[in-house]
Amino acid sequence: MSDEQPQKPKRQRKPALTAKVKGERQKPKAESAKPKAISAENKPEAKPKTENQQPEPETLQTANSELQTDTTMEVHHHPQLDHSPKPIKEYLLEGFMIFVAVMMGFIAENIREYIDNNEQVKHLTEQLVQDLKADTVQLNRIYREEDSIYKYNDTLINLLKLPLARADTRRIQKMVANSHSMWLFHPSAGALNAIKSQVHLKQISNSEIISYFALYERHIELIHTAQDINLQYQRTYLDPFITAHFTPANLEASFANNAQPTAQMRNLTQGDLDQLATDMVLMRLITHEMIIDNRQVNADALSLLQYVQKQFHPEE
Repeated sequence: MSDEQPQKPKRQRKPALTAKVKGERQKPKAESAKPKAISAENKPEAKPKTENQQPEPETLQTANSELQTDTTMEVHHHPQLDHSPKPIKEYLLEGFMIFVAVMMGFIAENIREYIDNNEQVKHLTEQLVQDLKADTVQLNRIYREEDSIYKYNDTLINLLKLPLARADTRRIQKMVANSHSMWLFHPSAGALNAIKSQVHLKQISNSEIISYFALYERHIELIHTAQDINLQYQRTYLDPFITAHFTPANLEASFANNAQPTAQMRNLTQGDLDQLATDMVLMRLITHEMIIDNRQVNADALSLLQYVQKQFHPEE
């Protein structure tokens, strides 16, 4: 073999027909490569957008991207805070302002409570004044009636001291009926009990009204005790004498205002007159005790009334 490289066969040229065809195929490319000049007259008109026309997908995607970017920036934006320490004066000023606000609230609450308590005390003391006036009117009426009963007791005792032959049985029966009577005192304790339940109020606790109440109620208890004793004496002494010696007609006439009993009495002896005279002495004593207690309670009511008017100045 020889060391010489074999020669490559020479490429034969294609006939002219091929060149002609090739030139015809390349012609359109040359024409398409030329940029076409578009005049303003031949430029297609832009279609006007209608209200219901949807934006182009690319435009919508761009707007959403911008909105998302803005939102993200707003969410993750952090202001730059100044964490430098404040001067001590500012801390003192803030503490002082808080203290003043708390104190003003405390003072306002105390003022409101004081006004409410004053209104409540005023209402209660006004009612107490009315109750005390009603009590004094009742006590004065009872005093007049008990004074009359005391006089009936005294007259009956004098009639019973006479001998049976000289006894005025007609008057004895009438005086027995008049002595068989009693007037009960019922105090108006509504406002008094209400004030006692509100003793925590400063206007009441800082006054002497509770001590006046105690004195007033203690003397009322004495009246009630004397009334109970008097009622017991009537049941023990007068009722047996009446049922044993009065006739039915005389009993009815004795307790009637405009009727007079007759002189007739049943099974009456000197011993019966003497025993009733002794019993009537006890009844006269308890009647006198009720009169004394009545005047004491009336004086207590007047003293309490004057103190309430001077201390609380209620409107009458």
